[in-house]
Amino acid sequence: MFLGESATWPKATGFPRTLRQAVPVQRLADERLDHRVAAHVQLRHRLVKVSEHGGSESTVTCWIEGQLQRVCQVFLQKNLTNCIVKADTWNMGRRTPSSIRTRRIADLVRRRIEGGGERVWRFEDFRDLPFMAVAQALSRLTRQAVIERLSKGVYYRARQTAFGKSLPSPAALRKLASERRTVFPSGIAAANLLAFTTQSAKRGEVATSALSLPRKLMGSDTVIHTRRPEAWAGLSQTDAALLDFLRRGGRTSELAPEETVLRTVAIMSGRGRFERLLKVAGSEPPRARALLGAVGEQLGKKPTVLRRLRASLNPLSRFDFGLLSGLPRAREWQAKEHR
Repeated sequence: MFLGESATWPKATGFPRTLRQAVPVQRLADERLDHRVAAHVQLRHRLVKVSEHGGSESTVTCWIEGQLQRVCQVFLQKNLTNCIVKADTWNMGRRTPSSIRTRRIADLVRRRIEGGGERVWRFEDFRDLPFMAVAQALSRLTRQAVIERLSKGVYYRARQTAFGKSLPSPAALRKLASERRTVFPSGIAAANLLAFTTQSAKRGEVATSALSLPRKLMGSDTVIHTRRPEAWAGLSQTDAALLDFLRRGGRTSELAPEETVLRTVAIMSGRGRFERLLKVAGSEPPRARALLGAVGEQLGKKPTVLRRLRASLNPLSRFDFGLLSGLPRAREWQAKEHR
């Protein structure tokens, strides 16, 4: 009766729905108990206080406004500990079956989606509803072709046009994917961000430290470079784009080799940029580390820092610097000689 405890009540009188409808004292069990529980219930300031006591009989004594009204005897299966429960009445009505609650939530989810028009839906849009019920409702709506599943936890509600159903915006989907996982520009997109080119690639190209990215969010024709070092997660878009540019030897630049070298040095001279890239240099390929050292020496960085960077390279290796082979200290950093 209290806090999940069960009690047996006589069928003739039924169970009191409120304290004011409490039935007179009736014996509900004849067997003796090792531990008798007497529960005193006092209604005052909307509080019901239940106290555990030992006694010869198990009774529930109800006081309302300080006056003893009725006494009820309750046969409890377990002992009650001292507690205070905020209540006015004992609502003994039946609980709503879980199937009915799930159906109500499914109807609410459907109304929200149909009223929201064309848009992308996620689990986060239904935070006020139980997660499992929302997942079942979205799965059911997907089977009924009301929405389309784009990725795990991402759904799209299309609208009907003269040419068929609408498609989600690729830019919005890529932005959504970048919110879920770290995504950086790569290739032509990285060179465009650094102003080495004004071109826009026909196919998107991105890099990520994750093992994969959802194709439906990124686009089926997007080139995805996965498993970038975890250290990239702390980089800005510009820093990551510059590392990608160094990895490619500057070949994505449409500028002349001399202009490419000058712009690379100018970008690297940004406040704190060389130091930030130096922290993640240990996880970069040898050519990127060699290029970073050549640019750092051009910028006049500390010799102790450059010596540690040089020590990470194999002295017998030679690297193709690409368009950046015109760096003044390229040969000192094991650049290949172009014939």
